[in-house]
Amino acid sequence: MPDPRARRGVRYPWPALLAASAAAVLAGATSTAAIGEWVADAPQRVLARLGSRPDPLTGLIRPPHPTTVRLVLAAADGDSLDGAIGRFLHERRTPPTSRRVIAVDGKTLRGSRTKDRPATMLIAAMAHTGEVLAQLQVDGKSNEIPAFAPLLDNIALKGAVITTDALHTQHDHASCLHQRGAHYLAVVKKNHPVCTTGSAGCPGATSASITTNAPGPITATTSAV
Repeated sequence: MPDPRARRGVRYPWPALLAASAAAVLAGATSTAAIGEWVADAPQRVLARLGSRPDPLTGLIRPPHPTTVRLVLAAADGDSLDGAIGRFLHERRTPPTSRRVIAVDGKTLRGSRTKDRPATMLIAAMAHTGEVLAQLQVDGKSNEIPAFAPLLDNIALKGAVITTDALHTQHDHASCLHQRGAHYLAVVKKNHPVCTTGSAGCPGATSASITTNAPGPITATTSAV
């Protein structure tokens, strides 16, 4: 994670501030104010484990002021931070013994809605083993579709299976995944008549009909890379 601060006057290590903020969120903090309060009240041993440096004279760690934490979070590049956390979670896991499966879906950021601002929408890629590999904020004037390919840019997809909901059953998405050596499982509804009658319109795909309670047939389309 790049440190955007000027070198002069820096008191707290950049990784320590980000790690403390992440720990606060894991502990239940849901706002920048709550994160700052948690960091300010954290015990010395916790701050030390998170990378804070003790004062060379007193040997004590002076916790950052909540305002410092707020400014750090405002300055941090959210996409870079998401990418760094995703890579960390991916690298610390034992290599899978079977085919890797990744779900792509949108979600609303909890607590982001205010009386003056709509809720923040994110699109995320999550391994079926539980870890979030990447996420991006969705443009408020658009939807998840344009963010699909950029979301997966830094994830190794060769041989993986990508699962999505019907929103992402798009020809461009299928072509992107096929070109990168990934398989995919997509829900095909009647607004894709070519795919519901056969898989010719879906790159590298085969299809099978599924009976559901929803009106009209739904087809599950899988790739054959």
